Amino acid sequence: MAKSAPPARKTASPVDAHIVRELAEILAETGLTEIEVEKGELRVRVAKEPPPQTIVTGAGMTTASAAAPPAAASSAAPETPGPNSAADMSAHPGAVASPMVGTAYMSPEPGAAVFIERGQAVKEGDTLLLIEAMKTFNPIPAPRSGKVLEIFVDDGQPVEFGEALVIIG
Repeated sequence: MAKSAPPARKTASPVDAHIVRELAEILAETGLTEIEVEKGELRVRVAKEPPPQTIVTGAGMTTASAAAPPAAASSAAPETPGPNSAADMSAHPGAVASPMVGTAYMSPEPGAAVFIERGQAVKEGDTLLLIEAMKTFNPIPAPRSGKVLEIFVDDGQPVEFGEALVIIG
């Protein structure tokens, strides 16, 4: 009797489900809404809907909105940005912008003292906060000496490239 060949593996899709799961885990860990990887002829894009945004109105009331554009969320005039409007302050001369997409952490480890507080004096090179990206914690140094006038991020908050993190005056 002749030996039969082992059953052929199903190759319905050239995409490995393991890759998709890994990319989905990266999305969950970093707070990103979309990630794309390309290797040779294989290109994989994983995306998810962003969570509802929390919007603070001029009266200090907090509301949740899933589809409201940022421009419609603010009732303040563009010349008078609110105290925590990082998008409006990214052009401020003292703004320290995020060099990457990731998650901001205000202390070196949970329960530890924060790196900076509002009103604190910092020297050029002092660590302002950490941004975790791809499981790597990246210190964000002060680009100049001065006083921390405003902090726009909270511990564990996702941040985007170019977003204002703090203002140093």
